[in-house]
Amino acid sequence: MATGQLIDEDPEQALAHALAARRLASRISAVREAVGLAAYHAGEWQTAIAELRTYHRMSGLQSHLAVIADCERALGRPERAIDLFRGADQEKLDRAVAIELLIVAAGARGDLGQRDAAVAMLQVRELTSDTAEPWTARLRYAYADALLAVGRRAEAREWFSRAAEVDADAETDAAERLLELDGVLIEGDEEDEAAEELVAGPGAPGAVEAQPDTDVSGAAVAFAERAGDDDDDDDDDDEDEDEDEDEDGATEDVTVAVALEGEPGDAVNAGDAVEDSPVVEGDAVEDVAGEAADEERDADAVVPPTVTPVDGADRSEQGGSPESETQRR
Repeated sequence: MATGQLIDEDPEQALAHALAARRLASRISAVREAVGLAAYHAGEWQTAIAELRTYHRMSGLQSHLAVIADCERALGRPERAIDLFRGADQEKLDRAVAIELLIVAAGARGDLGQRDAAVAMLQVRELTSDTAEPWTARLRYAYADALLAVGRRAEAREWFSRAAEVDADAETDAAERLLELDGVLIEGDEEDEAAEELVAGPGAPGAVEAQPDTDVSGAAVAFAERAGDDDDDDDDDDEDEDEDEDEDGATEDVTVAVALEGEPGDAVNAGDAVEDSPVVEGDAVEDVAGEAADEERDADAVVPPTVTPVDGADRSEQGGSPESETQRR
């Protein structure tokens, strides 16, 4: 997926790609995770919090608590970061996530001016472990930085040195910090200096090691293909509906032609009848209807026949009139 390829080089573009994927596949947890991490790298802290919380709710995992806590710090709410640390179930967290959350919480203590508390928080057994883990360099770096903040310069130098020893991939700038403490100045061009200013060491807001739990590309692409198929089906349905409407329109034309011509046989050339017949609107329709009704009443009217009496029997059967009875008597 383009989000994973751009997230380090162009976080804003990566976020744009992730948001596009969310529009297609908002119910896939990996897509929401990708949006959250891209938003974090792009500095969109509130979006990152919302999306990663949604991801946790959908997946049932708690793998990005440190990122959420770091976003709270970046938004100026260090107390919320500490609350996240306190409320986390340490036994259920992956050790790397727990260490990263610890580093963020210690940084939040420093934000609140509780520097000694930050040093105390970082004094965990993993700090002095002989086995180098992926997070060992970051933990030692954060501890060295906390020591330096309380004025324990010599101890800070020692821990920067120990962090540099296990930082084979140069994930931190521990080596440079060590040289600075030794009074060695490294000159570089302005671009390098500007880039160094943008790189935050462990414990600083925006510096959490954030890696996705799942590969979003396969799920998003599959969903997009299904969405495309659904769109094609919808287009086919629309075409069928248009054809049905055309057929219904033709039937209506036939009916109109019959009504205009008055004879069913004239409906054979329905289209011509409709085109050739004048359009009747408004009061004219009422006049035509009234005239047709009058003609129909006249046609149905029956004139009573005149009865001519032939003989007495006929007259008696017809009932006779009083005048004819008088004349007979």
